[in-house]
Amino acid sequence: MSSTGDKVKGATNEAVGKVKQGVGKATDNPELEAKGKGQELKGQVQKKVGDAKDAVKKGVDKA
Repeated sequence: MSSTGDKVKGATNEAVGKVKQGVGKATDNPELEAKGKGQELKGQVQKKVGDAKDAVKKGVDKA
């Protein structure tokens, strides 16, 4: 997957995770809240992977 694709998927997962957390808090559902936190963290990792791919590509382009 491209770095842009990783970043887009990461941002989507972060947003959906935050919504799940909010719904979990509002409905007093700790399981949904925890799943949302996990999905948000997954999104953060995906975005970091996209950033790392960009950094590698820039390094290769300079070489």
